[in-house]
Amino acid sequence: MNTSTPDILVVGGAGYIGSHVVKALRDAGRQPVVFDNLSTGLRENLFPDIPFIHGDLLIPEQVRDAMRGIRSVIHLAALKAAGDSMLEPERYALHNLNGTVNLLHAAGTAGVRHFVFSSSAAVYGEPQYLPLDENHPTEPANFYGQTKLQIEMLLSWFSRLRNMRYAGLRYFNAAGYDPDGEVRGLEKEPNNLLPLVLETLLGWRENLEVYGTDYDTEDGSCIRDYIHVSDLADAHLRALNFLEEHDEDLVLNLGTSKGISVLEILDAARKVSGMDLPVIHSDRRPGDPAVVLASAEKAERLLEWSPAFSDVETILKTMLAAYRSHHR
Repeated sequence: MNTSTPDILVVGGAGYIGSHVVKALRDAGRQPVVFDNLSTGLRENLFPDIPFIHGDLLIPEQVRDAMRGIRSVIHLAALKAAGDSMLEPERYALHNLNGTVNLLHAAGTAGVRHFVFSSSAAVYGEPQYLPLDENHPTEPANFYGQTKLQIEMLLSWFSRLRNMRYAGLRYFNAAGYDPDGEVRGLEKEPNNLLPLVLETLLGWRENLEVYGTDYDTEDGSCIRDYIHVSDLADAHLRALNFLEEHDEDLVLNLGTSKGISVLEILDAARKVSGMDLPVIHSDRRPGDPAVVLASAEKAERLLEWSPAFSDVETILKTMLAAYRSHHR
């Protein structure tokens, strides 16, 4: 449904994933408006033709004012460092839980009908079987994952009590950059493998630390499920379309079901870039499972969605283009 005024509030729309979601909405002829406090989001990720509200979820009046004319919300704003969440649970409770309660209060009061939520595979905790599907037990291993699970539970209640249908999208490892080159803002203080690989390739770091090469995998390194951020953005658009067309909630994994090991990523990075990648091998980190893989069959079936950019070469090429556009 294309309208003349913005009717989709993208909370966290200046962030890494959020900006790609805004682009997907715009390219589909939808009318988003970005709401972001720019604590981790970037002004360079904003589009000149998309309205922007500089606001904070912890200020209820700002959230309430942003709801004028809004029919749907896509919520991507959160603190997300799992390790930090174990050291600063109060801060994560405040921003992730209190902020979302303020958002839900404003959305429910405004009569918002559709709510797409950026959840996480962290809700599952230690894998009890592979690949992980949506029926896997939810036993988060860190407080960050617990906040995501609590929000999914809140949304389930708001669906029942406020007739607000929701999609909880459980991501695995987001990676890559916009293949069209429109979104290039680099994450602030990244702690995921692929951004660190790129920073090392370009000499911003002296070397890359690899934690553990003695896992029970073919090459001894951890295996993870990487999903290109543009594929994630497409899934958000499709999830919103689903909520608009069907009177039911969704809880879906978003992944590829294909694992890539750490050492395979390093080899691919050297090949794609033609550059050296100095590495230091260290001991395993506590709590790192050997293998984490998603089953995304449900998303493929219900949303008619399948990853188009999530091969390791495309992920690395799009990241390299984005990183090379920033000079230090």
